[in-house]
Parts: sequence; C-alpha cells; structure tokens
Amino acid sequence: MGVNAYNEGKPMNIPILRMDPNGYSRQVARLNEVKKTRDSGRVGQTLDALRIACEGTENTMPYIMDCVRAYCTLGEIVGVMTKVFGKYEEPTMI
Repeated sequence: MGVNAYNEGKPMNIPILRMDPNGYSRQVARLNEVKKTRDSGRVGQTLDALRIACEGTENTMPYIMDCVRAYCTLGEIVGVMTKVFGKYEEPTMI
C-alpha cells in the first residue's frame, strides 16, 4: 500500500562508504598514547569506586562519569560492571 507512490522510476545512486585502511592502526596508536599519559593511580581509584557502587545500591552514573574523566576506556568500565553484574544472556524460548 503506497509502496510505489513516490517512485521516481530510476535507480538511486547510493554512495558506498570507504574506510581508511590505516584508520584502525591510527586509532590503536592514539589509544596507547592516552593509556601512557593518563594517571594510572586515578584510573584504578575510579574503577574501584565504580565497582563498590555497582555492588551497592547507588546510582552508578556519577562513578562512570568519574571513570571517563580519568580516561578509563570503555572496555575497562564495562569489564568492572560485568564482573559485578555478570553478562546478560537472553533466555532461549522454544
């Protein structure tokens, strides 16, 4: 119903996204530089505070933001939360 109502009659030219082949290695180099220059003590403290907040009943968002401000990676933040909460597995229904 209405599928062909606005058809222009000619195929659309959709440009294909071209990725920079060196983009991955550049991003890894940037991440390594951030990890070298960040305050590793503060990273550990904020991740510990996040773990404690996850184990309790506090709102975890302020602790996540502290981790971000300390330049913790998303993987580090999610790793702490996964250790406390576990990994969600969708139940299989038949």
